Amino acid sequence: MDTTVKAQDTNSSVTAPTSVAQDLQPFLHDAVVTLYAPSFVISRADGQLDGGADGFYHGDSRALSRLTVTTGSIPLAPVVGGLRGADRADFRAILRGLGEVTPDPAVALERRRTVASGRLEENFEVSNAGTQRVGFRLTITAATDLALMERVKSGHTVDEVPAQAEGAAGLAWSRDEFAVRLVSEPAPDALDASEGRLSYDVELDPGTSWTVTLRCTAGYADGDQFPAGPADSVPWRTPTLRSADRRFDQWLDQSVADADRLRLVDPQSDEGLRVGVGGVDQFLAAGAPWFLTLFGRDSLWAARMLLPLGTDLAAGTLRTLARRQGGVVDPTTEEQPGKILHEVRRGTQNFAETFSLPPVYYGTVDATPLWLTLLHDAWRWGMAPEQVEQLLPHAESALGWLRDQAEAGGDGFLKYVDRTGRGLANQGWKDSGDSIRHRDGRLADAPIALCEVQAYAYEAARGGAALLREFGRPGADGWEEWADGLATRFRNRFWVEDERGPYPAVALDRDGRPVDSVTSGFGHLLGTGLLNREESAALAARLTGPDLDSGHGLRTLSSDSVGFNPFGYHIGSIWPHDTAIAVHGLVKAGFPDAAAPLAAGLLTASAGFAARLPELFAGHGAEAGPHPAPYPASCRPQAWAAASAVSVLGASLGLDADVPGGTVTVAPTFARTYAPLTVTGLQVGGDQLDVAVAADGTVSVAAPEGLTVVMA
Repeated sequence: MDTTVKAQDTNSSVTAPTSVAQDLQPFLHDAVVTLYAPSFVISRADGQLDGGADGFYHGDSRALSRLTVTTGSIPLAPVVGGLRGADRADFRAILRGLGEVTPDPAVALERRRTVASGRLEENFEVSNAGTQRVGFRLTITAATDLALMERVKSGHTVDEVPAQAEGAAGLAWSRDEFAVRLVSEPAPDALDASEGRLSYDVELDPGTSWTVTLRCTAGYADGDQFPAGPADSVPWRTPTLRSADRRFDQWLDQSVADADRLRLVDPQSDEGLRVGVGGVDQFLAAGAPWFLTLFGRDSLWAARMLLPLGTDLAAGTLRTLARRQGGVVDPTTEEQPGKILHEVRRGTQNFAETFSLPPVYYGTVDATPLWLTLLHDAWRWGMAPEQVEQLLPHAESALGWLRDQAEAGGDGFLKYVDRTGRGLANQGWKDSGDSIRHRDGRLADAPIALCEVQAYAYEAARGGAALLREFGRPGADGWEEWADGLATRFRNRFWVEDERGPYPAVALDRDGRPVDSVTSGFGHLLGTGLLNREESAALAARLTGPDLDSGHGLRTLSSDSVGFNPFGYHIGSIWPHDTAIAVHGLVKAGFPDAAAPLAAGLLTASAGFAARLPELFAGHGAEAGPHPAPYPASCRPQAWAAASAVSVLGASLGLDADVPGGTVTVAPTFARTYAPLTVTGLQVGGDQLDVAVAADGTVSVAAPEGLTVVMA
């Protein structure tokens, strides 16, 4: 489901070996990422910023590429370090041998990091717990290349930009419209701008400490493309979970904290559509570091998964995308009337001679139906009717795009093909160039009709019909008929069979032939209404098979398939959001027993990533070890990975809402596995919803007035 160029995009099954490391995408699996969108820091586990993708970033530019601390000839021995929430991190090291008269360490350095929008603060404190007076020179070295994100992501080396001294206490860099300033408090004893060095002579008596604070600011002359969300206007209610499994509690806490720091604001919030909480429309950026901006598919899925916390984020996401909904046919950007965009950047992204994306890019086949479904679901969870109604013209335009695209293909299915020759070869959520393949390993030829996109379109048409009927607009019957026709066509064309029985192909290729690989895409079909009970049961059995269920979540491609690679971006890896969608779909389709082990696998995986699940991780499976191996270049945090925790919690409780109909459903399924369980601070219909599941399975619910609780 995700973003643009997360993996190297190629239409060829053969690639030349890479001979130089600078051509390789940087690895991030052992990095510490502190985040306050649109800013973030990537550092080593010891806190140092020094090479690769390390740096302080703002927007799509790197403000600092190096920020290291040394203590002369005295070695620094890292002891511990890591996140303290989403936007803070601490690191400790020992100045080895300094002031030591016993085997015990005597002098320690603590480095405390805080990130805010356009601002990095680094506090260095040296403390002497020994019995001797000590002295040494501490040097901080700063540098930057002011590189654009796509250059960093592609592994290209960019020359450093010379620093300019700003008085006796600071350094500055600038290029084009981007400027960076670093200031020390107190001022250093020596400042060498040509080398970017700030040096301090430190003298410490026993029992004393010394501190210096560096503050770095970065920004664009014309302001941020998407500013940070206001700290006092979070567009959801923050839940508290207490269960018998502390891993679940920690996963939810970290995920909500990460989502909070991924919030961005639409600067066009005052244009055309009524705005939301705090007077601005907010959405979630897709993920750090590579995709910290507006993405249609990612932002929509994240908002949908977070609906049990409220509808304000959904409303802001819907309006932000509606303001940029396609209005014309533009082959260079793939814009079409009614279409929802793929991503927005400050400038063109140039990855290679044959691969570049315009600043506003519409190369996605699934964002439009997902927009429609989010509008429907947000309405059901209690989005204000007047807010829903003002978006209905956009919904009708999006429905028109579905119809037009299905008719254009000649067979009634939604398809994609990159007609620019420079865009994404695959335009579903599995958007790497090698993701859609036959069982024998052959890549599918475009135009391609993905199985999950037909399910999204079916659900969107049914949801759109419900909205049209509720608000007295014409066309509801026609869209229900259209959805029924799509379901019939899908049943006739997509289903194939192997030795384990029937299943839907991942896609139809250019010639209308089924692309017959077995994938996690099954999970996206469940609960959409596209399948009947027998078909859903067949897919539930498939999803729980050992070739797909790794024990840590669903593999994107069956381990029995030709071309399976546990480190393959979409051909064997595990994506938390993908598994969470399957968990939700299984519960909605009536197969909670199949959903439970998939949810348990994600919970086990979360513990292996300190409760911050990445965008994706390797698909070796639980038999290879208790914790999954990372996918080294993965985003972490990532919006729909974070939102997956809320989605799994909702599925475990069997939550469903029909605020227009006056009901909220609470029907715990595998939540009993984690009982006693209490969650407070959910939201439905604009007010708080609390649920408790006792150890004996007894369920108690505190719901808003006016809503009838349905318990099954």
